[in-house]
Amino acid sequence: MFPVADGLLLPGRSRWSPDDSRTVGRQGASRWVDRFLAERLQRRLEVVGVRFELWDGSSAWARGDAPAGTIVAHDRGALLGLISHPDLYFGEMYSAGRVEVRGPIGIVLEAFGRMPRARDLTAHEWFALHFPRTNDLLRARDNVHHHYDLGNDFYRLWLDEQLLYTCAYFPHPDATLEEAQVAKMDLVCRKLRLTPGESVLEAGCGWGALALHMARRYGVRVKAFNISREQMKYARERAAREGLADRVEFIEDDYRNVAGRFDAFVSVGMLEHVGRRQYRALADVIRRTLDPAHGRGLLHFIGRDRPRPLNAWIARRVFPGAHPPALSELQLPIFERAKLSVLDVENLRLHYARTLTHWRQRFERVERQVRESVGDAFFRAWHLYLAGSEAAFVTGWLQLYQVVFAPAGAEPPYWTRAEVYPADRAEDRRAPV
Repeated sequence: MFPVADGLLLPGRSRWSPDDSRTVGRQGASRWVDRFLAERLQRRLEVVGVRFELWDGSSAWARGDAPAGTIVAHDRGALLGLISHPDLYFGEMYSAGRVEVRGPIGIVLEAFGRMPRARDLTAHEWFALHFPRTNDLLRARDNVHHHYDLGNDFYRLWLDEQLLYTCAYFPHPDATLEEAQVAKMDLVCRKLRLTPGESVLEAGCGWGALALHMARRYGVRVKAFNISREQMKYARERAAREGLADRVEFIEDDYRNVAGRFDAFVSVGMLEHVGRRQYRALADVIRRTLDPAHGRGLLHFIGRDRPRPLNAWIARRVFPGAHPPALSELQLPIFERAKLSVLDVENLRLHYARTLTHWRQRFERVERQVRESVGDAFFRAWHLYLAGSEAAFVTGWLQLYQVVFAPAGAEPPYWTRAEVYPADRAEDRRAPV
């Protein structure tokens, strides 16, 4: 989410008067250190209009205008956490109620995202990037279970009616979330140029909406892989209920175990969970399963402008094992290794920001149900995750890529983008702000 780890302890003259902070004894020394650290943190936050306040109500805020919001540390441990490793401890302390945000949390987190960023990685980020968690077959299942098997009833509270948990596509600014999710599925299908009778491999299918959409509207046969028990159970029941079980096979297994040949490969919202160490394995799957003459594929994933690890708190509490890659991280281990030609790259960053706005607002509307069923800390953690992710896409800290590819020498699925966006009107091409 917000990159505040760099340059917190800045040099400069203190705004606190010695008479205000220095008293006799250990308690006075601790008080002086608290104010010293708080001031340095305030100098960093003040640039983007965020006020910082200690548990006694004191603050070094010096601007004459009103702040965008205020962060309150309720104890010394919370202050030290924000100083030492904010990417991790802001989330930990906020979830526990030891850090409070006064004012719209989204605006405060957007302010974090607009802070001047250090050119180099911090020590924490460097270690996470170069020594990522493993995502082997056993660990991958545990990681998926951690996030996606929280219970279908939980996700029904705030997702759309088809339980799509990936970036939607808003063809016009007034589209509803339900309309935008259907538009996203159609966009994916048009980019793949699916025709009746073809076979499709979907890696990581969520609750099955895209697989069923491809079969129903485009007449293809789909094999969809997923290792979430909760999602697979739901997807199979829905396929049977809608009479599509003969055209869509939902397989509870890791994508690395797939066999056979397919006309198209699609993965929506899974690549960020693959992990850097497994890109070669993914490349091998695509190479051995995609038809070399007529095959084509699409990867839809959260990414970065340049290599950075996932926020430390998100990696610990929300998406263990995940990594949003820069495009440069994919070229050699995936596209070159599998001998694929990249045909089209599109960035839908602001579409994901708008998707997250819908999710956050829906989540806020069911606050009482969530708090009563799973507790205050869980609600605060997930509210922070949704609001922080929204801010990350608004500010460009995260990107959302769709990459279309085909085996080298194969015929591209479309000649121009006019075939992909045939119904777009000029007045609908405004950014969904």
